[in-house]
Amino acid sequence: MADQVPGAIDTSRPHSARIWNHLLGGTDNYPADRAAAEAIVSVFPGMADITRRSRQFTGRAVGCLVREAGIRQFLDVGSGLPTADNTHQIAQRIAPGARIVYVDNDPLVLAHARALLTSTPAGRCQYIDADARDTDRILEEAARTLDFTRPVGLMLMGILGLVEDYDEARSVVRRLLAALPAGSHLALNDGTTTDDAYVEALRRHNPRAAVPYTARSPEQVAGYFEGLELLEPGVVPCPRWRPESLGEQAPDVAAYGGVGLKP
Repeated sequence: MADQVPGAIDTSRPHSARIWNHLLGGTDNYPADRAAAEAIVSVFPGMADITRRSRQFTGRAVGCLVREAGIRQFLDVGSGLPTADNTHQIAQRIAPGARIVYVDNDPLVLAHARALLTSTPAGRCQYIDADARDTDRILEEAARTLDFTRPVGLMLMGILGLVEDYDEARSVVRRLLAALPAGSHLALNDGTTTDDAYVEALRRHNPRAAVPYTARSPEQVAGYFEGLELLEPGVVPCPRWRPESLGEQAPDVAAYGGVGLKP
């Protein structure tokens, strides 16, 4: 449990990053976060599977971008609390010189990121405390670490559901991608409306949440990739995206993801 509370953290209201941390078995959360997580699970037991499968998807996407696309720098927006196999750890195991910029706006995430998100000597990590919608600030600060004349892997994992308006969420994606050169990639997943129990769990959770979460249809998730060239197998339930490393085909979950190339 997070015994010491950094300044500016409201521990009385559940926060998505800390709920996610609890569902992944982490300890960096507070009673309100744990209560919210258990309330969701009581309505929708599959929530823990969504968190695990989404995390696995992130790992496979990063590995693909480093190995197959030659990506050596990442902008990870909505990174959440550090856990095992964060973006920089996966990337730098393959390419020690990789550079990663993390973005989040939870003070607890900030405190842990500064302590735990340490780079290899050859690479670099930076953390930006910013809202995902503040794209100008994100890009300005990320330019201190990333070279925007070279391809970047843009990671938006489970974050766009926190932007209630779909058009605004698409605008976030467009503004970030507009600053990146050809050869960059978008890797993204989000919760979907494909499971009625999940949608009901969100309906019950959102009134108590610091920031409500909006599930999208699979077609809306695919809409984030407009103008990009989708890598196979396209936008699919997270366990179906290049599942070879899982050892076996896991059941589908109410979260879809994909990876697209900016031509």
